[in-house]
Amino acid sequence: MNLHQLRFVREAVRHNFSLTDAAKALFTSQPGVSKAIIEFEEELGFQIFKRHGKRIKGLTAPGELVVQACERVLAELENIKRVGEEFAARESGQLTVAVTHTQARYVLPQAVAAFRKKFPKVKLILLQGTPEQLAQWVRKDQADLAVATEALADEPDLVTFPCYDWGHVAVAPSDSPWLKPFVGKEARQMALADFDQMPIITYETHFAGRKKIDAAFAKSSVNIDLVLEAIDADVIKTYVGLGLGVGIIAEVAFDATKDQGLVAVPVDHLFGRNTTRIALRQGVFMRTLMYEFIAVFAPMLTPKLIDRVLGGGQAYDI
Repeated sequence: MNLHQLRFVREAVRHNFSLTDAAKALFTSQPGVSKAIIEFEEELGFQIFKRHGKRIKGLTAPGELVVQACERVLAELENIKRVGEEFAARESGQLTVAVTHTQARYVLPQAVAAFRKKFPKVKLILLQGTPEQLAQWVRKDQADLAVATEALADEPDLVTFPCYDWGHVAVAPSDSPWLKPFVGKEARQMALADFDQMPIITYETHFAGRKKIDAAFAKSSVNIDLVLEAIDADVIKTYVGLGLGVGIIAEVAFDATKDQGLVAVPVDHLFGRNTTRIALRQGVFMRTLMYEFIAVFAPMLTPKLIDRVLGGGQAYDI
């Protein structure tokens, strides 16, 4: 048994049981991967993979346990490497943070600026993607941590920490009739019924609380006219400004000073509040840079608290 065999098994699973793709990811040959896996199975005395002819179709029952063990062993090996890196370059090196567009554009800039001021020699990388991609990057050690609202708390092999709550606002041109009843001295609170037949521009399904928006409308008899979806609040505001419809965006994405010509109305009472979380891989070795970045972004998450929750392998709630 050797580390190469463990890596081959893990990559075969990660690449949907394609040994060709696993070999490419490991910069080796497909026959070499196949041979190593067969030798590993012979050494164990049972099959890890279900096969149909020469093709791998899935995992056997004991294979499921073997893969979990491979992940743990290889994760600990990566931790050993990080220990060396940590003490070789405590205030330099690289930190990779996986984020959604909303977090990168509206929430993280101050934290990034503070972190860069404290660690000017550190190369900071922001990987932008869907919440599902973020979770995958952290799981595969392609990112040190992730910041997002959706999906992260549902991942069993990630440990998550709440950072802040936020709601949505409806936005429209200042001279538009759509939101006039809800602005000014005689304004009334907006109701779901007010969206009936209204042209709506909002986030794509995987982003910025869209699932809660959909759930609220699904429970009502309101018929909305969804004219445009985007992952970027700036794109939504651009098309709102052109008069295409009313936008529903995260409240952090609206700035009355910068977004002149638009008006915003709170609608968190309709769609609920959302919680943005930081996610870490369960069992990860916490480098100083990771603690430091979390400290400038979410000061309430102290190293002591992080270590305690990581040790328990759970989602943390305030």
